[in-house]
Amino acid sequence: MMRRARHAALLLAALAWGCTPEPSADAAPGVEPVRPGIDVLLSDSVHLVAGKRVGLVTNHTGIDARGTHAIDRLASHPDVELVALYSPEHGIRGDAEAGVLVDSSVDEATGLPVHSLYGQTRKPTPAMLEGVEVLLFDIQDIGTRYYTYIYTMALAMEAAGEAAIPFVVLDRPNPVDGLRVQGNILDPAFSSFVGMYPIPMRHGMTPGELALLYREEFGVRADLHIVPVAGWRRDMLFPDTGLPWRAPSPNMPDLESALHYPGTCLFEGTNLSVGRGTDRAFQQIGAPWIDGDALAAAMTARVEAGELAGVRFEAVRFTPRNPGDGKFPDREVGGVRLVVTDANVYDPARAGVALVAEALRLSGANWSWNAPHFDRLAGTDALRRQLVSAETRLDRLTAGWNDERAAFEAARERVLLYP
Repeated sequence: MMRRARHAALLLAALAWGCTPEPSADAAPGVEPVRPGIDVLLSDSVHLVAGKRVGLVTNHTGIDARGTHAIDRLASHPDVELVALYSPEHGIRGDAEAGVLVDSSVDEATGLPVHSLYGQTRKPTPAMLEGVEVLLFDIQDIGTRYYTYIYTMALAMEAAGEAAIPFVVLDRPNPVDGLRVQGNILDPAFSSFVGMYPIPMRHGMTPGELALLYREEFGVRADLHIVPVAGWRRDMLFPDTGLPWRAPSPNMPDLESALHYPGTCLFEGTNLSVGRGTDRAFQQIGAPWIDGDALAAAMTARVEAGELAGVRFEAVRFTPRNPGDGKFPDREVGGVRLVVTDANVYDPARAGVALVAEALRLSGANWSWNAPHFDRLAGTDALRRQLVSAETRLDRLTAGWNDERAAFEAARERVLLYP
């Protein structure tokens, strides 16, 4: 009851702006349309930016319910002076490969400077913020600890606090729903830009809720304002929102990839392909030596034994074309494809760990680790050490995960904004 009362107070405060814009074309009759933070800001809450010099942290995903970019909405608004842009990993257009440094540039359409936050610095410098009176953040996250956009947000929030300017999160849906919290909690000793804080592999939060968590639990000091997503419910997957999808990064083509990513991303710390250079990145894994039929059979046996649910495994062969990770370019590989059969019961973190264990077993001497990166992704070196010891039992590989999440979930409950 206390959590519900706090939720109600937070949400009423966030939504106390009155008017409602024109519904999106995809809204069902009688159902409140889902409107991302940029729409809510400019229809109900423009006072947060009116008459101020505005900086915007964004990329190609920062669009309104009709697909118009926040840059265009802000630049053309008579009460807003947009003066600077800031881009995360993959650049402001989202076309740079993972891990590739991005230079600062100039936005062709507006002539505004684009300060890269994935180049010489990952945190806005005082020079980058000079003359900015309020800093906005508007980027689509995918709900997984490893995705770097939420740490660009944290560092930008920290920089705004140090510069004594307000930080405003234009909130967006969690595309893989806001209910499920899965995987282990990162050990702070393994903090990196693919996991800065002790949160789980699948966190079940929106960017705005994470910003509140950063402030309340992790000590990021800022004058923080959340402009909420109107009409969003925690049980929604992205297609339920009716909003246009923009692939958040080159290898995150659709919801299916996002649903598997909390588990299959672990293979980035191995010499197996995660399907980069195909149209199903993170939905499939493979290598030239993998017997896809044998791996699919081993994983299906785990499903039949009740270890995994909501997913099936299909033997597959695929050929990466210009893969950004350099794994097996133009070479056919064998492996498995993961297919969600019931998103309500699927746990991609557990599935990913089981898949690593079986692929390792079948790979033998062909297997190799990028141990530092695997440990950064796993948020610990304990998982890799167990796998190296030939541990394959999923209950042992994930032992303690539920207890680890208990404290996080209690903290999370205190900052949730949506029903």
